[in-house]
Amino acid sequence: MKKIKKLLAMSIAAMLLMGMMTGCSSSAEPEPKEETGTNTEQGETPQEQKGSEEGGLSGKNISIMTPYLGSVTTNQMVEYIEKNLTEAGAEVSVINTDNDFSELASRIEDVVSAGTDGIVLVSADPGQLSNQLQEAFDAQIPVFGCDSGFIEGMQINATSDNYQMGELIVKYLFDDLMGGKGTVIALTHRPHPGVVKRCEAFDALIEEYPDITLITEQHVPAEQPINDAQDIVENLLLANADPDSITAIWAAWDEPAIGATQALKEAGRENVIVTGVDGNEQAVQLVKDGTNLKATVKQNFEGMAQIVYEQMDKYFRGETIEPGEMYAPATLITPENAGE
Repeated sequence: MKKIKKLLAMSIAAMLLMGMMTGCSSSAEPEPKEETGTNTEQGETPQEQKGSEEGGLSGKNISIMTPYLGSVTTNQMVEYIEKNLTEAGAEVSVINTDNDFSELASRIEDVVSAGTDGIVLVSADPGQLSNQLQEAFDAQIPVFGCDSGFIEGMQINATSDNYQMGELIVKYLFDDLMGGKGTVIALTHRPHPGVVKRCEAFDALIEEYPDITLITEQHVPAEQPINDAQDIVENLLLANADPDSITAIWAAWDEPAIGATQALKEAGRENVIVTGVDGNEQAVQLVKDGTNLKATVKQNFEGMAQIVYEQMDKYFRGETIEPGEMYAPATLITPENAGE
């Protein structure tokens, strides 16, 4: 009996020892880790690695930056971009510097230092901000433009073909509305990269019309373009009091065209033709109502915002982007199609 008990005890001890050895063996061997992301040593770029690991715009901090949020069209673009990015899960900050480019440069430095994931520059000439944007490029922060210019280092700039729009509205004004002769006043704002290209088209085309005379080119500040343009045109009407002394006013964007239209209405100068560019709601309504404002070119601002969103999403997913300008199509608006 004692032998049986002794054998039984030895058997139980052996079983316990085997169990302990088995447990020690399983806990000592680490479970294999699930591989995620990609390896830059395998030839992938930092952009591809970032995109594949983090997956699109969700959780990204994006800085939308502009000096011109007071502009109707700039505000529209900012709202479209902000909406698209927010719906994609990004955290968006909108920074407006109220026409102050020095402040805009400073704020770009701020967001770069804070480690923003991306910058969208809206209606601002990147050439005036090249030093600050270079800091973003050096930090591998992607910069996208919307109705801005394009410089080396940026991803893309979504805009209209501003030179082509300038040609479209100038030819319509000179040929269809003026009949190839008369006098014209130009209302411009050459610091804006898009406006510059429209002005370049105006400059080139007027040389081809020897019977059209430029009375004057007037710079319209961006802060209150409607009011400022109205004041400018009121003074020009006093200086050119003869009813036939001014045939047309070419405005490089809609706000000064609206201001010019108001000044002409108050002065009773119904024979002066006005054209604009942008196709904002108020301008299109004035064309439709048969006022002095006879035509504008409607830009596709929502289309520009959509291009920016799609290209940003591609970037953060690690897809290839072709740097440069990307165009959204524009449409000539006249009394015949203003109500469509």
